[in-house]
Amino acid sequence: MSAESPNPNPAPEPTASEHAAVRLEKLHKIEALGIDPWGGRFDGHQPIGTIRELEALPFDDTKPDANPKVIAAGRIVQRRDQGKLFFLDIWDHTGRVQVMLGQKQIGDLGWQLANLLDLGDLIGVEGAFGKTRRGELSIRATKLTILSKSLEPHPTVHFGMEDIEYRLRHRYLDLVHSPDTLTRAKQRVKIIRTMRNYLDGLDFMEVETPTLHAIAGGAAARPFETHHNALDIPLFLRIALELHLKRLLVGGMEKVYEIGRVFRNEGISHKHNPEFTMMELYQAYGDYRSMMDLTEGLIVACVDAIGGGRVRPWADKTVDYSPPFQRARYADLVKEHAGCDMHDPAAVIEAAKKFHLPTAGKEHDVIVNSLFEHCVEDKLVGPVFVHDYPAAICPLTKRQRGDARMAERFELYVHGMELANAYTELNDPLTQEETFKRQLVGMKDEDSMAKMDHDFIRAQRHGMPPAGGLGIGIDRLVMLLTNTQTIRDVILFPLLRPE
Repeated sequence: MSAESPNPNPAPEPTASEHAAVRLEKLHKIEALGIDPWGGRFDGHQPIGTIRELEALPFDDTKPDANPKVIAAGRIVQRRDQGKLFFLDIWDHTGRVQVMLGQKQIGDLGWQLANLLDLGDLIGVEGAFGKTRRGELSIRATKLTILSKSLEPHPTVHFGMEDIEYRLRHRYLDLVHSPDTLTRAKQRVKIIRTMRNYLDGLDFMEVETPTLHAIAGGAAARPFETHHNALDIPLFLRIALELHLKRLLVGGMEKVYEIGRVFRNEGISHKHNPEFTMMELYQAYGDYRSMMDLTEGLIVACVDAIGGGRVRPWADKTVDYSPPFQRARYADLVKEHAGCDMHDPAAVIEAAKKFHLPTAGKEHDVIVNSLFEHCVEDKLVGPVFVHDYPAAICPLTKRQRGDARMAERFELYVHGMELANAYTELNDPLTQEETFKRQLVGMKDEDSMAKMDHDFIRAQRHGMPPAGGLGIGIDRLVMLLTNTQTIRDVILFPLLRPE
C-alpha cells in the first residue's frame, strides 16, 4: 500500500457520549489533585479587551518585570500542545487572547491541571502580558486556576455552528463561537438603553403594566390563554400594552412608556415570533404628527448609538436614516400602486379583482387595506411615514376633522417592513364604545377583541386627555439596524419546536 493510500478501516470518530465520558474522567482526576473543578470567587480579573489595549512589549527573560502583570478569566476556545508548553486561546465577552502555559512557570500542580483541560473549560490565569516573537498578544501565565469544567464537548469549526438549527437550540454556544451573534446581542442592549435614555430625557416615565389580562385587547390578534386557579378565572397573556397605559393617562401620568413582552398565538416567520418585545408610549396633549417627530428622533438616536453611519446596509440594499424621513398619504399610495381611488367602491372592487383579492362579504375599507398590503407595502423603501388610514380599520384612533372616513394614524415602513404604528388617540368614550360594539359583530369567541373592555371605557368616561400614542417593534428595529434578515437572530431564545 502506498503512503498516499487512505486507511481502508479508519478508526471511527468518538461520539459525543464518549467525549463526555473522557471529560468526566478528567473531572475526577482534577478532584484527585485536591482541586475544586467548579472554582469559586476570582477577584481582580480584567476584561480581555482591556488587557489587549495595554502596551505589549516583546517578552524578554532578561527583563522579567518589564511586562505589565495581568489577571484574566475566560473560556478556552482553542488549544495547542507543544511538549512542555501549552498555548490556549481564552475568550470573554470583550475579546480573546493567547495564554502560554509552561511547566516551569506554573509549577508541577499547575502543569498536571493544564494537562486535564479541554475546550470549553473556564479558567483564570495570572501572569505577564506582552507579545511573542511572532507578534501574538499573549499572557505568559505564572498561575493557573480552573473556574469550571465543561463536561460536554464544544463545537469545532467543522461541526455545529454552521447548522442554524443547532445554533438556535444551543444559543449559549452560539454566543461563544459565533462573533456576529454576540455583537447583535450587544447592539440590541445598546439600542434599548438608548431608547430609554432618549425618552427619559423627554420626561417620559417608564412604567410596568400587567402581563396577565382578564380581557385581551389593544390589538387584533389571537391571545394565549391560561387559568388562574385561586380565583378560578380564565386569563390571557397580553397582546398589547395599550389599554393599561391609557388608563395611566387618565390618572395624570402625562408621558408614559413601557418596554415589554407581548404574546400573540399566531404564526412564525422571518418577521414574526409569538413572543416579542414592544415599546409603547403615550403623550398627553400630543397627536400623530408629534409622534412622527418623536419617532424620527428616537430612531436616529439609536442609529447613531450603535455607530456605522446613518446610511446602513439591508441585505443587498441600503437604508438612509438621515432625517427628515419621507411622509406619504395612504390614499396617494393606493392610487399610485393599485391604480384606484380608495374612496370609489366600484374602482376598489375592480382593482381587487385585477389582483385576485377576495371581496365577497368584506367591508370596503378592509378591501382597500388588502390592496395596500398587496400592492403598496413591498414598494415602500423608506424610512417612510404612511399616514391617514381608513377609519374603519382603526378602532382606537381619532378621526380627521372634516373627513370622518380617515383616521389620524401612521405606520413607519422600511423596505416593506412595518416598524412603528402611531395614532392620535381616540379619547371620546361614547365613540369608543360604539366602535368596540361594531368591531365585535361577527367575531368568534377566540378572537382577541371579542369582549369589550368595559373598565377601559369607564376610565375614559372620567376624562382622558387628547394624546398621541406610539408603538415600535423592538425586534424589527434591531433587525433593520443590524442588517439581520430573520427575527430569530435578534431574539436570544426564539420559540422552536420541541426536539
